Amino acid sequence: MPVISTLHELSLEALIDVLTKPKNAIIKQYKELFRLEGVDLNISETALLEVAKRAKARGTGARALRAILEKAFLELMFEVPGSEITALHIDEHNLDSADSILAQAVKRQSA
Repeated sequence: MPVISTLHELSLEALIDVLTKPKNAIIKQYKELFRLEGVDLNISETALLEVAKRAKARGTGARALRAILEKAFLELMFEVPGSEITALHIDEHNLDSADSILAQAVKRQSA
């Protein structure tokens, strides 16, 4: 017997919850990956909202969240290991620019 069901589109708040609240949320995974390199990853609420807006615009729901974040963090994940960076701050203005994020990064003090 075939079953047909309709789904409602997720709200921005629901998309942000998917990013942040589950035990294995995508944001928690990225924070842990950067923590393993000794880097504190800070993502502003406005950046989370921007990611949710982009996902909603794609019309693919929560599936788009990972793709958007992978695009934003790909270059950072290659640049950060082995560097002097100790903290990164992501906001809605630098979400698409790894160069901007790296330029604003907190670096280890030279002794």
